[in-house]
Amino acid sequence: MTGFDYDLFVIGAGSGGVRAARIAARHGAKVAIAEEFRVGGTCVIRGCVPKKLFVYASKFAEEFEDAVGFGWTSEKISFDWPTLVANKDKEIDRLNKAYIRNLTAAGAELIEERAVLSGPNTVSLASGRKITARCILVATGATPFVPRHLPGHELAITSNEAFHLEKLPTRIVIVGGGYIAVEFAGIFSGLGVETILVCRGEQILRGFDDDIRNHLAAEMKKKGIEIRTRADIARIEGSGTGVRVTLNDGTGFGANHIMFATGRIPNVTGLGLDSLGVDMTAHMAIKVDAYSQSSVPSIYAVGDVTNRVNLTPVAIREGHAFADTMFGGKDVKVDHSLVPTAVFSQPEIGTVGLTEEQARQGFRAVDIYKTSFRPMKHTLSGRDERMLMKLVVDGETDRVLGCHICGPDAGEMAQLLGIAVRLGAKKSDFDAALAVHPTAAEELVTMREKWTG
Repeated sequence: MTGFDYDLFVIGAGSGGVRAARIAARHGAKVAIAEEFRVGGTCVIRGCVPKKLFVYASKFAEEFEDAVGFGWTSEKISFDWPTLVANKDKEIDRLNKAYIRNLTAAGAELIEERAVLSGPNTVSLASGRKITARCILVATGATPFVPRHLPGHELAITSNEAFHLEKLPTRIVIVGGGYIAVEFAGIFSGLGVETILVCRGEQILRGFDDDIRNHLAAEMKKKGIEIRTRADIARIEGSGTGVRVTLNDGTGFGANHIMFATGRIPNVTGLGLDSLGVDMTAHMAIKVDAYSQSSVPSIYAVGDVTNRVNLTPVAIREGHAFADTMFGGKDVKVDHSLVPTAVFSQPEIGTVGLTEEQARQGFRAVDIYKTSFRPMKHTLSGRDERMLMKLVVDGETDRVLGCHICGPDAGEMAQLLGIAVRLGAKKSDFDAALAVHPTAAEELVTMREKWTG
């Protein structure tokens, strides 16, 4: 590996890039990683971590209400938005420092500058310094998307800004129907903000099982969230200290903020990929093979910038697999099927495997098992909330093809269900497992009747 400054140069110190840098360094490679902002990437700095902290905060209002049914009193309860934001920032600072320590401990060099590609084996830093490397890994993630053709788009915020608002709004419009949109709808609504969710599709969470989508939408409406489907934003105008939003059907209303959560796009602008002839997908992501290699042999990419499965654990796994393959003497490909995932909506979703629709398209016989019930906690709290569980099973082999849950702790259950589904568990294996009582999860092993509705 002589003739280069480094064996590996990583652009972007997010989840995938940091993992790749650490593992490659541990394998003995000389590694440098460049980051122009803060170490940790979208997930740690402006995504999963602060978002889940906000989810926790937003749930306390209902917890205080529910406690009354268990003999507690809830008096003089108040919420302070600046305190939440400040404490969140402290935790992000701690994680940022922890990531830097872990990189240093592994033997990787952190360069706190913007880096762009200037050759197949060369990067240029913002300071003007040029660095060569045997291979370059692009792990720059994705960035929020706001349609630039929309009149008044400059008045909109994204999830990036939502974490740093000076004041908690009284009313907010959230545009989108995916993970980020439904999660922030639950956050703001739980904190007492009048929340309107505008979604172009016929239902929220496209790509998820239809029963889960419909169940969640119904539960969100119970919590006071207004969901407007088959709707889109026509224009945004300034109005006093807020905005006025007009939909494509001509209806309009005012709000403190309008937040776009219509997906994220690969963060590739200005990286120099086009000048090197790196092949891109139709959605302007870096096109890579099973080993995360681009069309330029020395350039690789992992994480959201490749637009494969845009989840933090997937980026981490891709970065680890890349480092093991390139510097660890292993041959590792990432399996992007059967990825368990959670949506921290309220109530939350945990899911793995095929939806009912996907299963019916690919299998001759499909059996469905599902149940809806009131969680035990709410027998005393009195809250009108139900939980949904669903198993999708191959009717010929009895193999469980998909598990879908909407309710408390669904994400925690999905992690373990992911193991079972990956190992090819059958419905009879679920049936043979002893139930843990009293839990909601026991319903997964006690469902016996096929759904015929």
